[in-house]
Amino acid sequence: MGPMSRFNLNNSYKAVVIGGSAGSFQGITKILSQLPKTFPLPIIMCLHRLKHVRNGFVEALSIKSVFPVTEPYDKEQIKKGGVYLAPSNYHMSVELGNCFAMSTEEMINNSRPAIDITLGTAAYVYRDKLIGILLSGANRDGGLGMKHIKDRGGLTIVQEPTECMIDTMPKAALSLTKIDYIMKVDEIVDFMKEIDKLYK
Repeated sequence: MGPMSRFNLNNSYKAVVIGGSAGSFQGITKILSQLPKTFPLPIIMCLHRLKHVRNGFVEALSIKSVFPVTEPYDKEQIKKGGVYLAPSNYHMSVELGNCFAMSTEEMINNSRPAIDITLGTAAYVYRDKLIGILLSGANRDGGLGMKHIKDRGGLTIVQEPTECMIDTMPKAALSLTKIDYIMKVDEIVDFMKEIDKLYK
């Protein structure tokens, strides 16, 4: 990891969107626990979780997180400093006007919430003002979403496949588009701190 200036960053970003599945819980809690208290951007997360584990997941994330983690409701406004998690069994889209939409359409990649939907709709709304991060996971969900982010000028990061418990998800993204950065979780933490500094 060279000097931080290797990140080609600016302070015009509007949101961070994070996708993950099997093996991503540890990484996500590490990122959320080390965020600066002044972190200026909303963090929108779509994580696959076991269907029957309805409770405890948000609480487990919140215990570690610098910011409270919430499951947004339909049409909720996306705010600075908000950390949002797609509710279990709902697809979560980002809509123009900076709000969420929930739906219970068919599963995609055997998943609801589908990471591709959250990432793809966020890419549509935020365009080049979006940072997309894809962590460890056992299926290809999220790969296409990352491609959408890249195609619309956003910044893309995947977790270093060798660090992932299951590398199918980051590898899917790498096979579909030219990802900007491949990073270990600790490097993603440093990256988030760098973003924070830009908004001071």
